Amino acid sequence: MDAKKEFIALLQSTERDGMDYVIEELEKSDFFKAPASSNFHLNCEGGLVEHSLNVCRVALKFREVLLAEREEMRDYLPKDSVIIASLLHDVCKADIYKAVVKKQKNSFGMWEDVPGYNVDYSNFPLGHGEKSVILLLLWGLDLSDDEIMAIRWHMSSWDLPFQSNDLKGNYNAAKNKCPLMGLVQAADGMATNFLEFKIGEE
Repeated sequence: MDAKKEFIALLQSTERDGMDYVIEELEKSDFFKAPASSNFHLNCEGGLVEHSLNVCRVALKFREVLLAEREEMRDYLPKDSVIIASLLHDVCKADIYKAVVKKQKNSFGMWEDVPGYNVDYSNFPLGHGEKSVILLLLWGLDLSDDEIMAIRWHMSSWDLPFQSNDLKGNYNAAKNKCPLMGLVQAADGMATNFLEFKIGEE
């Protein structure tokens, strides 16, 4: 099964109200062709959907391990919520990357043209996690409070603009009441830093 089909099948497995509309909106955008980043992890065509699937796979495995140790966490980590929050945490990245040609030194120290991406935030500039939440709600997805918090704060404290005391308070309150948030953060970090790590490259 290719990445797009696997992604859509996982979303449909949740049977969540509004999911068909979300899938339609993602197909209208460049989500399934976009990179996951401009210069770092999976900065290649299709990288965003691959990253989203990596995060989901890790999150589901983490969930299994956690439930084997603490069955009482089941109510805090419903499988459909894990799938939704992990697969859709980065929908904010659709339609922001523009393919360009960049200069890069090759192994001989010579400059050469290589394909790359620049980022254009001008279309709907609303931040990162909060933009994903807003888009999903605008598209009619029925999100739980925990799913909203997990998607909004998936970047952890890296996404505290200008060191706002209000945002710090909101982040800490969400962390204390939403285990799903910590699960998605951990899975996102594991996927980015290990599964998608380019071995042999600086």
